[in-house]
Amino acid sequence: MPKLALAIAAVLVTAAAAHAQQAEEPPIVSSTMGELASQGYQIKAAAPNGSRYVIFMQNDKSAYACEFVNTTDTQCRLIN
Repeated sequence: MPKLALAIAAVLVTAAAAHAQQAEEPPIVSSTMGELASQGYQIKAAAPNGSRYVIFMQNDKSAYACEFVNTTDTQCRLIN
């Protein structure tokens, strides 16, 4: 019986630690290049990455990295 209680306690501690780590991570902020352009973001750099391009867009104090596949398939993530 003590082994079972110890095992349950270990599982609870592990779950609590995992939950605390998840709570500390900032939320992923994603957008499209069109949305960012309409908010005043400007393209600052672009680099080829295989069949795609990585586009860096910046506004006053924030920047996004966008993966550009074609005009309808873009994914942008906040990088700062």
